[in-house]
Amino acid sequence: MFFLGLGSNLSSSFGDRFENLNLAVSYLETYYIKINKRSNFYETPSYPDIKNPKFINLVVEVSTNLSLEDLVSVLIFVEEKLERKRIKKNEPRTCDIDIIDYNGKVMDFTYKNLIFKVPHEKLIYRNFVLFPLQEIAPKWIHPETKDSIDVLINKLSNEDKKSILKIKKS
Repeated sequence: MFFLGLGSNLSSSFGDRFENLNLAVSYLETYYIKINKRSNFYETPSYPDIKNPKFINLVVEVSTNLSLEDLVSVLIFVEEKLERKRIKKNEPRTCDIDIIDYNGKVMDFTYKNLIFKVPHEKLIYRNFVLFPLQEIAPKWIHPETKDSIDVLINKLSNEDKKSILKIKKS
């Protein structure tokens, strides 16, 4: 079982932040990635610069027979198809797709000069991942810390708990 986190805080030529994420999910399905569950949308301030446009995020549970390298290749292709530009770290973007959990494995790897850590080392601090993940996988356990999703959410600051808005829109 795999979990992917998707986010967007810029419109693209395809549409707004919501449309970018809906298209990303559709594109994933065309590349042998089955969407098993999908969270609602969640809106949060941009991180780390709250002056940037707010993010819309969601989490999906997927299954695939793709190798890790092929999965990453598809994720990067989908981001680029949706006009993602990699110029500066944490800049606004039309589409960002992260691997949250890859069959409960903990790993570091490089793909085309991009460094990946699964699960992401800052996942435990990110409300925009934890809340949608809790929605679709309430019994999820962090593969490295062994903390439950509820414990991780309880460890978030009050500001992080209050700054996230669930949006029921498909």
